[in-house]
Amino acid sequence: MSSLAVSSLLDAYRRELSVRRGLSEHTVAAYVADARSLINYLASLVGLDPVDVTVADLDLSHLELADLRSWLGAQQRAGSSRSSLARRAAAIKSFTAWLADRDVTERDAGERLVSPRADSRLPNVLSEDDARRLLDYARDVAASGHRSKIRNWAACEMLYSSALRISELTGLNTTDVSDDAVRVFGKGGVERIVPLGVPAREAIDAYLAVRHTFIVTPTDALFLGDRGGRLDPRTLRGILHRLSGAAGVSDTAPHDLRHSAATHMLEGGSDLRTVQEFLGHASLGTTQRYTHVSPDRLRAAFGQAHPRA
Repeated sequence: MSSLAVSSLLDAYRRELSVRRGLSEHTVAAYVADARSLINYLASLVGLDPVDVTVADLDLSHLELADLRSWLGAQQRAGSSRSSLARRAAAIKSFTAWLADRDVTERDAGERLVSPRADSRLPNVLSEDDARRLLDYARDVAASGHRSKIRNWAACEMLYSSALRISELTGLNTTDVSDDAVRVFGKGGVERIVPLGVPAREAIDAYLAVRHTFIVTPTDALFLGDRGGRLDPRTLRGILHRLSGAAGVSDTAPHDLRHSAATHMLEGGSDLRTVQEFLGHASLGTTQRYTHVSPDRLRAAFGQAHPRA
């Protein structure tokens, strides 16, 4: 094991995450990237090229908690946010546990690693008026008949109507959309069915009428880029940033639309458990953290339900 190349070790870890644990492609990529980052950091400490380094070169068998803390400290000094540090700590704990299980290390160095507390700031949430202004603007721009503008309108309507993650939206196939619902594969490949609103259905119909003009080679992808491939999430982020600026609302990211939709549902009277299912959150606590409840709604609920109100 000591002569094993670290690159081979990371390949084995990737297979563990993807095949045995069945994690999503994005999660696997993030976990392996963090493991590689740790390896590169350890190699830099002893002046080795991380490309050709072996387990023995890094003395991984004696990996310690202090090494992990030092790596996280370097990430923090490089500008990583608290939420990024918390995610990386969780990822590296997975890696060190796997290393210990495979007897690469003498002990699990990450067992006692305390994850930094994630940043509790909430995403930007548009008011209902601003959400309407943004989507109406996207629709008005699409009225020009330009295929990309029609696609952009449909994508924005779906992000808000069905509260989709950007990866969920760009991962949709044409067969995933019905007249009034969308089949979504969320984190960990978990499937859920979410409603599709009337304006979103109208936008999708308009887009489907021009979708064929994007196709270069046969594809089932619903949203296509200008070159015919599946629409890239980074491209969609840029589109939404530009649309929100032109519409005169605060700078808006795809995740902002998702959580705006959830907040508006809560303010409209939906219960938290339903919103949890809508968003595809595994934990109700995640839903509570990322949704706003307006003071008016809180006072109304208090007056309606509290025995001392």
